[in-house]
Amino acid sequence: MSRPEEGSQSPRVRQLVLLRHGQTEYNATRRMQGQLDTDLSELGRQQALAVADAIARFDPLAVVSSDLRRAYDTATALGDRIGLPVAIDTRLRETHLGEWQGLTHTEVDAVAPGARSAWRADATWAPPGGENRIDVARRSMAVVGELLDKYEDWSDRPIVLVAHGGLIAALTAALLDLPVDRWSVLGGLGNTGWVQLSGYGEVPSWRLDVWNASATVAPDDVL
Repeated sequence: MSRPEEGSQSPRVRQLVLLRHGQTEYNATRRMQGQLDTDLSELGRQQALAVADAIARFDPLAVVSSDLRRAYDTATALGDRIGLPVAIDTRLRETHLGEWQGLTHTEVDAVAPGARSAWRADATWAPPGGENRIDVARRSMAVVGELLDKYEDWSDRPIVLVAHGGLIAALTAALLDLPVDRWSVLGGLGNTGWVQLSGYGEVPSWRLDVWNASATVAPDDVL
């Protein structure tokens, strides 16, 4: 095995954590939220406090959140715990689910049999009046790009993005440069489940380190 040249430096590595919000009543009743602005349930507030303790151990550099209350309140629990302000970016909102928003899984299946399965399997497919995961990835990738420019000292202290299950899956797939027809290999995230990625080099090549870590809760797949 060849030895590194004297004076050579290891590539820069940036840490990124993508954190899903705590439980809402919509999650608990398997109702499609999308961009509806729902509140955390009592359990969701407890989850937010628990995950704040877990993420605080990473010593985050910054916290950026979706503006939807369920994400922002989860982010605020973390920000309060570590003494950092929470920046808001509307591009971190969940996938817009169009005509499905507010319906339960059962109700969607009744009016459009097989459509949810098609949507899960195909990142280019959008619910009626909604957006597809390609669109979601495009707007959230722009957020990461701007953070790379803004935080010159970003390295082993992670930036934490607090958002939503659908967005986190789409953003992760795009950062990893997965073929679009393989985006569905990334499963659902539990409430307050998180993803950890490492970006190597000045123009980061991203690696998935952790998928769906959780302090408190089993996975679910409700948006």
